[in-house]
Amino acid sequence: MVEAIERRVVAGHCEVSCLEAGPAGGRDIVLLHGMKFKARTWQELGTLDVLAGLGRHAVALDLPGFGASPACESKPGAILADFLTQMQLTKPVFIGPSMGGRVALEFCLDHADLVGALVLVGAVGVQENRERLSKVTVPTLIVWGGADAVSPIENGRLLNGKIAGSSFFIIDGAPHPCYLDQPVIWHRELVSFLEKT
Repeated sequence: MVEAIERRVVAGHCEVSCLEAGPAGGRDIVLLHGMKFKARTWQELGTLDVLAGLGRHAVALDLPGFGASPACESKPGAILADFLTQMQLTKPVFIGPSMGGRVALEFCLDHADLVGALVLVGAVGVQENRERLSKVTVPTLIVWGGADAVSPIENGRLLNGKIAGSSFFIIDGAPHPCYLDQPVIWHRELVSFLEKT
């Protein structure tokens, strides 16, 4: 397992805990998390190992109120924008499952100039943003569990239909946290996408 450095930074007037792995000069990748998970989930799953092995600079953060980050009133978008500045991250790839997918998607819609690419996994909040989805112009990978009972697969199809040039991959039979259920397939699709962008 790759060594992940735990850091605490103040971003958007909030204290944010994060795990950093991989070479500092590699392509920046920011990993968010779902409602029931945290930054360390990416370490336990092996995703940080995979990214570091590709020579990428991965930063998994705990959103305020989750993991090791205390709750905070600031909006996620303001926190992330300042977090990128504090960590000196340039147009990173944002990986967001479920709740983290919504945060990543809305951040991209509001701060298009700060995002290099998107990986959305069973994202929630798709319908609420449907009128703006076509404004996403960065390379986007959409991954969904075929048996997702939390965010219907129609949300994935909607994203794929509205975001020009996006890729859509369904993990057959997998539940909402499909990346946790089928990590080998998840890592294969993620690596394939990253090698093309």
